[in-house]
Amino acid sequence: MTTLTLRSEPEAPLEAGAIVPDRFDGLGRNAIARLEVSCGNAAARLGDFFDVRPDGRAGITLEGDLGRVKNIAAGMTRGKVTIRGDAGMHLGAGMRGGEIDVHGSAGDWAGAEMAGGTIHIRGNAGHALGGAYRGSRHGMNRGLILVEGDAGNETGAFMRRGLIAVAGGAGDFTGAFAVAGTILVFGSLGARTGAGLLRGTVVAMRPLELLPTFRYACRYRPAFLGLVLAEIQAHGMAVAQEYARGAYLRYNGDLNRLGKGEILVYDQR
Repeated sequence: MTTLTLRSEPEAPLEAGAIVPDRFDGLGRNAIARLEVSCGNAAARLGDFFDVRPDGRAGITLEGDLGRVKNIAAGMTRGKVTIRGDAGMHLGAGMRGGEIDVHGSAGDWAGAEMAGGTIHIRGNAGHALGGAYRGSRHGMNRGLILVEGDAGNETGAFMRRGLIAVAGGAGDFTGAFAVAGTILVFGSLGARTGAGLLRGTVVAMRPLELLPTFRYACRYRPAFLGLVLAEIQAHGMAVAQEYARGAYLRYNGDLNRLGKGEILVYDQR
């Protein structure tokens, strides 16, 4: 495993797309330290900011406050990245495989447009978690994202496949314009949840204010949800058993579009 320890917080945001297992394979300490990054508009080397300690094992561990370090593990296809601290924007964006484990919080666009792999954020996540970049209509397309804390606005916006679970709350426009996929939020949800939802499922464990373009369908116990909750638990997120056994109120929408999406609201009665 290669351990990268941040010596000091960069003065400008550090574009560090070189920190990805795909780039580290077969490289020694000096070669890793020479990988190109940019700080603000200035070109730099990874070793200008990090102490590099490889030990021959697979994987990358990062240590320090990386809140200003962007694009960590973006586009990764394999391996594991462990971050012991906060991570900056675009964490795991466009990733297609592998695992990212963050023992802290992550900035905006974590897992944006990802197409596979797993991201586990043990703190909070910023805006557009698993979402789409501005001007794009293709959000997360496969994979799993777990957030132990809260998430920001546009969680899962334009989502196409995959699973997002947020143990805390999520902001406005959760699941907006999603084509498919599943989003679970155990805390409170912001305004306009599911706006423009085409297909897919948003599961709310607390009551929320629904848009008028969602229509009540029924009260039932969705069989698939037990499997989804079991998968979340298998990846280390605690889930109360009452959510697997309980009933849900189903609302279909968004009727401004195809209307084949659904919002399931846990019935607390």
